[in-house]
Amino acid sequence: MGEINSSIKLSSIKHDLKKQQRQLIFKRIISNKLIITGGWITFFLFLITMLGPILSTYDPYEMIVTEKLQGPSTEHLLGTDNLGRDLLSRIVYGAQVSMGVGFSVTILSSIFGLIIGLYASYYRFLDQLFMRICDGLMAIPSILLAIALMAALGPMIQNVVIALSIVYTPFIARAVRSVALVVREETYIEAMHAQGASQRRIIWNHIMPNTFSPLIVQATFIFAEAILTEAALSFLGAGVPAPNPSWGNILYDGKLVIFNGWWMTVFPGIMIALSVLGLNLLGDGLRDLLDPHARKSKK
Repeated sequence: MGEINSSIKLSSIKHDLKKQQRQLIFKRIISNKLIITGGWITFFLFLITMLGPILSTYDPYEMIVTEKLQGPSTEHLLGTDNLGRDLLSRIVYGAQVSMGVGFSVTILSSIFGLIIGLYASYYRFLDQLFMRICDGLMAIPSILLAIALMAALGPMIQNVVIALSIVYTPFIARAVRSVALVVREETYIEAMHAQGASQRRIIWNHIMPNTFSPLIVQATFIFAEAILTEAALSFLGAGVPAPNPSWGNILYDGKLVIFNGWWMTVFPGIMIALSVLGLNLLGDGLRDLLDPHARKSKK
């Protein structure tokens, strides 16, 4: 009877501790202005992306030549482009492309960067191979490497995702490797070796969970960088092919009529700036929340 009561008390204590931890994390998130501001901006952009077809009343591909380069009005809230297409519809549908490319690049580069970083930190011979390749890729400016890859792959949305994933995977791999190298030298990892644990179990069950915090923070910055780089590629004519709408494509069309149709560059530019600002604020907030050293330095 006493053992049952003690086990019940122990489970109750564990439940209370977990509840207190959740409350503490929630309070830290609420008190972090960067996370709140960046989170709301990012949520707003994702809402536009998901509700794009509902928000737009015009076909983003429909060209009405007689209505080209009309300024913002009650009929066309953000005006029309140089081919008579509704700019609001183009921007809303373009959010699906730009945000979709950024999200896909973030997922792919995080997966491959995590794998490369973990195995490079654990196996010395792989470390030399993988890190030299990463050094070579990171030595080239991101936009130049992306342009070169797009020239080889061809202008398609899928190729943009592949090219940008190759560009940003080394950044994730470097971040993961730096953390995993420290964890690899911990005493409990040595104890796992002494107990005969398999290398796969040590890597994925004990080292990998410790890399989640820097991985999440780095992923938010990669998300912002991918959106910005995709816009730059499309602006240069090497990214998402026309007539598919993306924020970079709309800017490309707008530069041709910048003096007669300012709205074609201002509104997509605002969307790009908002997405990068929101994700960078979110990343800074998450870094402050997840990194104890950052919190101590601010006190």
